[in-house]
Amino acid sequence: MHQFILKAASVGIVAVSAYLTYVGKMDFDIMVMMDMFSFVMFSQIEALSNAIHVIEVVNKTLDKLSKIENAEIIDENAKEVNLNHYDIKFSDVCFSYDKKQILNNISFDIYEGSTTAIVGPSGSGKTTICNLIARFYDVNSGSITIGGHNIKDITCDSLLKNISMVFQKVYLFNDSIKNNILFGNPSASDEEIIEASKKAHCHDFISKLPNGYDTIIGDAGATLSGGEKQRISIARAILKDAPIVILDEATASIDPENEHLIQKAISSLTKGKTVIVIAHRLATIQDSDQILVIDNGRVVQQGTHRELVSQAGTYKRFIDIKESAEGWCIK
Repeated sequence: MHQFILKAASVGIVAVSAYLTYVGKMDFDIMVMMDMFSFVMFSQIEALSNAIHVIEVVNKTLDKLSKIENAEIIDENAKEVNLNHYDIKFSDVCFSYDKKQILNNISFDIYEGSTTAIVGPSGSGKTTICNLIARFYDVNSGSITIGGHNIKDITCDSLLKNISMVFQKVYLFNDSIKNNILFGNPSASDEEIIEASKKAHCHDFISKLPNGYDTIIGDAGATLSGGEKQRISIARAILKDAPIVILDEATASIDPENEHLIQKAISSLTKGKTVIVIAHRLATIQDSDQILVIDNGRVVQQGTHRELVSQAGTYKRFIDIKESAEGWCIK
């Protein structure tokens, strides 16, 4: 807006000075001087105005960096803990992003070696639950324990070494495939990398690449398909071999052919683990040991697929809608 005003003022001075010269109230040489002066003056003011806006952006950025630098260390008072058990317990957990309440006094148990599926409408708090388990955020009230230890008492490093996460949106580094897989376990040998890749069903396509495991895949894995990136992320998780596995919509946007391979890779990843899976596809959740139905930040139903589908409620509606959508066709 300010630039428009400055330009309009320059044009206005030219128009007025031209009119005054035309009616004989201003000499021609003065008119030329006024026109030149208006454009020179306002161009300098415009440059100054732009500089002020840049300074404002820089100041805001510096304020954010200062806030990050002075932020409290989340695990400052925690200690290294070697977990021996991997059952997870939520007790009256509340959490909000700023003033937006996400979870409201939720409580549930996830037993060691079991598979728990979390389902519910978008925005109900499913991903937030997983983020809290990994302690990406701290709860506002209540507690989360793993193996009987409150996660607030465990350093982030010693907590996260027990957790592998596979997300719907995979991020890979602009580096070789080998180094991207090694991110799960930097000390792993080449043989272990290949073994993990075979379990993740990505060894075959990696071997066909120009430089094999040393192929640079570009920023965010730009040279790979979605299914290939997903399988590399699973190979990374397999190599880490963490006892707790979190799958957040890992097959949501994958084509059927890749989904079959990824499901086999996930089976290799989750064997014998404590598994938390966020998914909407019936094939992914119906064999879970328990299903948590989250709605408006609360656990509204809990049980196995057979138990929940036989009772009226959110889960039954969820299944009916999915089956209706899958049976849809153009007539």
